[in-house]
Amino acid sequence: MRCPSCKELGKDKVIDSRLTDSGAAVRRRRVCSACGRRFTTKERAEEELRLTVVKKDNTRVPYRRDKIGSGVRQACYKLEVNADEIDALVDQVEGDLFRDFDREVTSIDIGACVARRLRDLNQVAYVRFMSVYREFHGVDEFIDEIRNVQEHAATVAPNQQSLFGQ
Repeated sequence: MRCPSCKELGKDKVIDSRLTDSGAAVRRRRVCSACGRRFTTKERAEEELRLTVVKKDNTRVPYRRDKIGSGVRQACYKLEVNADEIDALVDQVEGDLFRDFDREVTSIDIGACVARRLRDLNQVAYVRFMSVYREFHGVDEFIDEIRNVQEHAATVAPNQQSLFGQ
């Protein structure tokens, strides 16, 4: 492993290993013997069957986990959602996709799965994500989605912070 600080190769030592919450990856804490910096890596098994993502324009691209993480991180930008919660959400989405789809999955299905998980994690992040995913064309559509979030939150997560602090 190359140290992210001093860039030395093979000078690190594993000091702790743990399974992630879902058990899909191993989190390793490492220390570089050259500079003393500690850093974290994640080890994940490669899936035997690769998924192909069918985009809206019918082009096909290989599935990339990091694209889901990037979208979720953008939706959660400057919100009280930590990196571990985002990683756990991406793990859950990926688990759903590999369980429910054999070889191909549409970008629409991926977006729906992310939205379903994000809705319970953070209301504001959910609305941000939906504004891009659903391509709202007017304020009325946006307001309707916010009303849906408020109704859902009242029934599912009554102690989650309100979208508008009411």
